[in-house]
Amino acid sequence: QVQLVESGGGLVQPGGSLRLSCAASGSISSIIAMNWYRQAPGKQRELVATITTGGSTHYADSVKGRFTISRDNAKNTVYLQMNSLKPEDTAVYYCNAEEIRTVVARITQSWGQGTQVTVSS
Repeated sequence: QVQLVESGGGLVQPGGSLRLSCAASGSISSIIAMNWYRQAPGKQRELVATITTGGSTHYADSVKGRFTISRDNAKNTVYLQMNSLKPEDTAVYYCNAEEIRTVVARITQSWGQGTQVTVSS
């Protein structure tokens, strides 16, 4: 399995920026995509951004033009650069890895513990 550890959350003013990091360990070679999700109190968990092994990216409409997902393969780390932050971006952000388990012919997912992002003046 893959183990994921998020970091970089905190309190920031509207219009500010944060960069979240997700460090992966374990069966890293099995990863085919990495995702960032977020969940605000009383709200459904939302897919924010995706990056595949081929470098394709996807963003939720609510963050397009403001957030950027990237990776550093040498450090086994995925980042989420968040600019022009709004109060509605306040949530717990979770890192997620999609993995191929070849021996059992299935795709599974691993999750980090989450990191709190609060956008407030």
